[in-house]
Amino acid sequence: MRWVPGSVTAANAAAVVHQHAPNTPLVFTGIAVDVIALGWADSYARPGGMMTGNVQNAVGGEEAITTKRIDLFKELMPNLTRLGMIGFANSSLANLEHNGLREAASRLGFEVLRYDLQWPSLDGLDDAVAEGLSDDVSAFYIAGLFVVLGRVPQLVASVAKSGRPICGVYPEFARAGCLMSYSVDLEYGFRLTGRQVAKILQGAKPGDLPIEQADRFTLVINLKTAKALGVPVSDKLVTTADELIE
Repeated sequence: MRWVPGSVTAANAAAVVHQHAPNTPLVFTGIAVDVIALGWADSYARPGGMMTGNVQNAVGGEEAITTKRIDLFKELMPNLTRLGMIGFANSSLANLEHNGLREAASRLGFEVLRYDLQWPSLDGLDDAVAEGLSDDVSAFYIAGLFVVLGRVPQLVASVAKSGRPICGVYPEFARAGCLMSYSVDLEYGFRLTGRQVAKILQGAKPGDLPIEQADRFTLVINLKTAKALGVPVSDKLVTTADELIE
């Protein structure tokens, strides 16, 4: 494989590129891990080495973001007793989300059941939903995975047939029919990488550019879905939401 003099990566691609080309400049985005713990950087202020970029959450990583997401969903669904997670086998991201859900579940008093697909295929999705209904889940949670973003409408439509509320990750999920989504502003993250790439092209060393942490999070509530499901949305959540689908 031939590597270019530098790379811009999203999500898990950063680890792959770093492994194969550790001595070339790399700017990453779309990850929610502690890059210091991974050995990618000496510090966030001055990473050193050949990597820099931006992270979704330096403290707590994806687990912390998932916990916040489900806290918001529980406000919408105060009677939530059993949550069915549509996950993806062998996905480190889905595993982190599962950990976050379990932490929130123990604190908020509901149960988490997990139903895995063999990503990126959606084969088995109908069976997973049917199993969730058999287990009498109150709602479904669809794990985030960049590789399925192009198939979000199909994914959401299949789960929505269950008639259960759905919590998604990225705004695209709520726009496609999920009751709610909460995540960082992915587009903003890519703009940050562009700014860092420009500095590198102007002569800056990646290791001298601070790794930035996301400071923009987007809560999307689909009022149309809420009305169809008979889920009341409080004035507090309406005013808190960054985007309302009507």
